[in-house]
Amino acid sequence: MKIGITYDLRDDYIAESYTEEETAEFDHPRTIAAIEEALQSLGYETDRIGHIRALARRLVAGERWDLVFNIAEGLRGFGREAQVPALLDAWEIPYTFSDPLVLSLTLHKGMTKRVIRDLGIPTPDFAVVETPEEIAAVALPFPLFAKPVAEGTGKGVTAASKIEDRTELARICRELLATFFQPVLIETFLPGREFTVGIIGTGTEAFVPGVMEVHLTEKAEKEVYSYANKEDWHGRIEYRLAADAMALAAEKTALAAWRGLGCRDGGRIDLRADANGVPNFIEVNPLAGLRPEHSDLPILCELAGMPYRELIAGIMRSALKHIGNGS
Repeated sequence: MKIGITYDLRDDYIAESYTEEETAEFDHPRTIAAIEEALQSLGYETDRIGHIRALARRLVAGERWDLVFNIAEGLRGFGREAQVPALLDAWEIPYTFSDPLVLSLTLHKGMTKRVIRDLGIPTPDFAVVETPEEIAAVALPFPLFAKPVAEGTGKGVTAASKIEDRTELARICRELLATFFQPVLIETFLPGREFTVGIIGTGTEAFVPGVMEVHLTEKAEKEVYSYANKEDWHGRIEYRLAADAMALAAEKTALAAWRGLGCRDGGRIDLRADANGVPNFIEVNPLAGLRPEHSDLPILCELAGMPYRELIAGIMRSALKHIGNGS
């Protein structure tokens, strides 16, 4: 079986003068090598395709694959993660992970939270600010938390993201609007424990290999799982498996969100507990990072006793099953 691999390599975009932060979600060469090695060890023939422009050129030239292992994040717009799956759908080539609908929805954190709220899943109260004029209309109790509505890897999240008053709210919102050219998500700040829940599989067959608590050390930016803390986590973050009552509640909530949103094959859901100890949905990552020893999902799986090869095997088993069902 021939497996193509689509991805956005960080070095390629830095060579085009994009910044480290602009390319934070893109992949390290080690990630691509690890995925390819795992797939080959599972008996698959692999073919590195690269980004969407490379994929388009090769499709037009007549090349085809039995399945594409897709981790391409895209560069522009709320539909950027959906671009490769949409192109593959047009050519009737199956692929791993979620479809264009899910990837477009979940990139926009505000839209995602509206669906999550409709599903009855706990999530902090929120507002979406699209222009400076809308800041004054935010009517949520302080403290608040602000971040770009459609970024990952903690981009735009710093210690200043926790907001204590209206002056800070106006300043931070204006800065984020000017820096990221997209709306700002404002949420009620949750003071409790922070979890990330790994999920493998689709629908009723989705399962949690482990729940990982994110513990900030004294060297970390305070109170937030920020871009700086994620990028240079050694010494700043302690990742711990959690299996107490609150962690089990986080697992239950994460699975409900995963299934309710229609996510497939593998990914992560981030949660944080409120003042009453109830884990709340924060966001979902249906294209979770897969860099060994660096990305949350592989770290979580290793802590839970699942080697990287088995993580990739589980993603492939799920993908092949829903492909067999015609979805």
